[in-house]
Amino acid sequence: MNLHEYQAKQWLGADGVPVPSGQVVNKADDIDPVISSLIKDMGRLVVKAQVHAGGRGKAGGVKLVDSSYAAVEAVNAMLGSQLVTEQTTEEGQPVNQVLLEETCNIDRELYLGAVVDRAKHSIVIMVSNQGGVDIEKVAAEQPDEIISVVIDPLIGVMPFQCRYLGGQLKLTTSQIKVFTALVTKLTHLFVRGDLSLLEINPLVVTTDGQLICLDAKVNIDDNALYRQPAFAAMRDLTQEDERERQAQKWHLSYIALEGNIGCMVNGAGLAMATMDLIKLFGGQPANFLDVGGTADEERVTEAFKIILQDEQVEGVLVNIFGGIVRCDLIADGIINAVSKQGIKIPVVVRLAGNRALEATEKLRKSGLNIIGIADFSEAAQCIVDEVMTSGASS
Repeated sequence: MNLHEYQAKQWLGADGVPVPSGQVVNKADDIDPVISSLIKDMGRLVVKAQVHAGGRGKAGGVKLVDSSYAAVEAVNAMLGSQLVTEQTTEEGQPVNQVLLEETCNIDRELYLGAVVDRAKHSIVIMVSNQGGVDIEKVAAEQPDEIISVVIDPLIGVMPFQCRYLGGQLKLTTSQIKVFTALVTKLTHLFVRGDLSLLEINPLVVTTDGQLICLDAKVNIDDNALYRQPAFAAMRDLTQEDERERQAQKWHLSYIALEGNIGCMVNGAGLAMATMDLIKLFGGQPANFLDVGGTADEERVTEAFKIILQDEQVEGVLVNIFGGIVRCDLIADGIINAVSKQGIKIPVVVRLAGNRALEATEKLRKSGLNIIGIADFSEAAQCIVDEVMTSGASS
């Protein structure tokens, strides 16, 4: 789950992290009084569209203004719009809130981030002197500009690690003391908040030597939301894919992709292998959908509905291994979905394991256009061929 920038800053600021002063507006009636007071106090403002996507500045979602008129104009233009950036779909993300924030006199822009390194079972703190830009591009083109240290989450970050990072950022002795306190606090918040990502980009050094978190990105582990009710209450469903929201209601793991072959699988490892085979045979997966180890007829039916909401889907591959789950119940769900929804596109089904023979017989007797194949590779090859054939004929 992602937080908006203003939510992340409110959370960080409440724990003493230095962030700019600002105020959020979400309707036109609130604009004039807020802007008038902020312009009077600050002189200039930054107007920032609040969406769950990077690249806002290049897309017109960040404006620097120095008058009430310009501020009102910028806010009115952003509120209710769809902001399209390099990280969104062609439809963009809806702008329902706008952050009005004070400016500061910037001397240098740095990068500070923390992520979970699952391979090392640790937290990795990363810094760079190349702040304020696309850090992924920096990592790809200038990897030496990314400096990192590994943090034991049970011990926390050590002062010598902070001093090392501060030295790499060419901070002064007094700034390193402030930086050490900042990194220590952020690491504590990272663990306490069950975060998967905390990114300060940029962390600015002002002309008078202060350190300020000018932007903040916070991602929370969805699996930990049950013990993070404050974060759960901040969830903005308008920023999430409708199909992914629907999948969550049915405890399905769904991620939309850009291909045309829908995938319904049980188990994340099998799902990844299925997508790999589709790619190997020249196809493009349209989604990752894991129905889980306890899938039943109802959940399979809902999974089909979610997959078929994607207009790009031209075929579906169902790949189920029956361990706990019974393949014959999966077959009932497939037959129910195909018959009730009048599915015309190719559906290839590979079932193996618990009651797979009974399931295959059900599919054969259904009288529906469902292709049952026992071999994994053959099933993947078949759906790719079916989609290519149907695409060529149309």
